[in-house]
Amino acid sequence: MAKPITVTSPLMPPLESFLPYLEQIWESRFLTNCGQFHQQLEQALAEHLGVKYISLFSNGTLALVTALQALRITGEVITTPYSFVATAHSLLWNSLKPVFVDIDPHSNNLDPQRIVEAITPATTAIMPVHCYGIPCDVEGIQSVADTYGLKVIYDAAHSFGVRLGGQSLLNHGDVSVLSFHATKVFNTFEGGAIVCQDEKTKRRIDYLKNFGFADEVTVIAPGINGKMNELQAAFGLLQLRHIDDALARRRTIYERYYDRLAAVPGISLMSPPANVEWNYAYCPIMVDGERFGISRDELYERFRAVDILVRRYFYPLICEFPMYRGLESANLDKLRIAQQVSRQVLCLPIYPDLDVATQDRILSIIIEGQGA
Repeated sequence: MAKPITVTSPLMPPLESFLPYLEQIWESRFLTNCGQFHQQLEQALAEHLGVKYISLFSNGTLALVTALQALRITGEVITTPYSFVATAHSLLWNSLKPVFVDIDPHSNNLDPQRIVEAITPATTAIMPVHCYGIPCDVEGIQSVADTYGLKVIYDAAHSFGVRLGGQSLLNHGDVSVLSFHATKVFNTFEGGAIVCQDEKTKRRIDYLKNFGFADEVTVIAPGINGKMNELQAAFGLLQLRHIDDALARRRTIYERYYDRLAAVPGISLMSPPANVEWNYAYCPIMVDGERFGISRDELYERFRAVDILVRRYFYPLICEFPMYRGLESANLDKLRIAQQVSRQVLCLPIYPDLDVATQDRILSIIIEGQGA
């Protein structure tokens, strides 16, 4: 049987190029606790991404949970319903109340004006998501945060390498949190990181990810075990050698989708703003069933029937899951744009090894399916 075509596929450099790293790990017997590869990767990523301070984690969700701890966030946090559940789950794990507000219809990111409308005396922070790696209105959000004295924690899981106005997108907000999960453009099998703006915050984050230890006998905070191990870090160093080529190949694939689908009635794709260097992390299309001829879900089923595993990122909305339905802000009448986008979105396969013939198969299902 042919292998299914997945919506993402991890970048995997040649196995033989990983062996020298493994040999060093075997020789040193240093597997974790911020060893040489962990330290090298932090430095290499800071240089590659253009950020001052970065702390590596074993996964992105632990990085989100720790970021909130590091900034001592309490009370209510305004966030988006249009994201992966880890965004809001990290708030619940910190006993914080998520407050969902609607998104902008062009970027799929938090609308700053809706943020203002949701602020209460209990609001202490905003957690926006750079959805699909498209930047939020960072200036608008920062203006709101400055006016009301709020912290900004960016869920930047999709945003590796994205630049806004020639500068790293990750330098906005108080912290930005990355994911290095296997589905991301840059992966360390599992993994994540927190980018922060000052050495003091970096030091607190590093304490928190290692049980709160300041030294061998001093524990200064109720930390967690969030450290990235040496195997992950070594793989990350290897990935960095190939990332520029991988992103260039993603761009070629995305532009081919765009060129072939731009004129199809009822199908729309995203275009990054002119001042954004995008990473082409995902290829979301919006399916307007009335104009296209069949619904998003009917098109989804046609793909699935031939083992092309497109995904509905993000459907349903976070606020529709049982643990969030009881929140006042989960009222779908107040989240109409997010609801509409959630019911139209379909993410097509995009990854560096996607060949032209396979992409043509994917395109044919859309183009031949219109008006059916």
